[in-house]
Amino acid sequence: MKVVWMYHDIMDLYGDKGNMMVLKKRCLDRGIPFELDTCGIGEEKDLSEYDLIFLGGGADKEQISLIPDLLSRKENIKKAMDEKTFVLLICGGYQLFGQYYIAANNEKISGLQFYDYYTDTGKAGSRCIGNVVIDADLDGLKTRIVGFENHGGQTLNVTHPLGKVIKGYGNSFGAGYEGFYDGKILGTYLHGPLLPKNPEVADFVISKAIQKRNPDFKYSDLKPLEDKFETMAREAVFKKLEI
Repeated sequence: MKVVWMYHDIMDLYGDKGNMMVLKKRCLDRGIPFELDTCGIGEEKDLSEYDLIFLGGGADKEQISLIPDLLSRKENIKKAMDEKTFVLLICGGYQLFGQYYIAANNEKISGLQFYDYYTDTGKAGSRCIGNVVIDADLDGLKTRIVGFENHGGQTLNVTHPLGKVIKGYGNSFGAGYEGFYDGKILGTYLHGPLLPKNPEVADFVISKAIQKRNPDFKYSDLKPLEDKFETMAREAVFKKLEI
């Protein structure tokens, strides 16, 4: 499994690196070879060579700094997606695959415009902050996802949400739904990081990445792992939120 982490040096908010650590550990525990590469501003990489593209979160300053480089890779990213490279996007990464993002200073930042959703800024500096729990259906895998959100951006016009909000805010105040999933990309505001507390989501991402080279591979083909500590972490959140 070949993974590329884009802008690893500036888009690593709230421990997003932990997502890569989890994918590596869960692959190696199953004897699945795992290769993690990075791609910074100005680096020449053919993103279509990878099974998974990962882009984490960052503040406005970081997002603005990488936009010219990201937009220059639009055709290559599209090629990768067309060739079944799966894409995992957290927070800022999620926003940048939409039409545009309006920063806190009201600067309009153009996105890759692969999807119709767009991100406005929270009024009067308001932010969606706190623990969040959503119920998702990932290609038939029904799973409850937990995480932490902290975003001023209000993502609107989301046609394929990742899941229904049980606790927290989601894509925007009063949205009732969180994230985006369409089979090609999984975008979410859930930090924490996302994957350590959600082993089913981690394994789902692994299975989607493997399917690039092995189309017949199924989620159920993954060897089960003991998720004792992950389960304890999830139960602690559920208890705190009285779920």
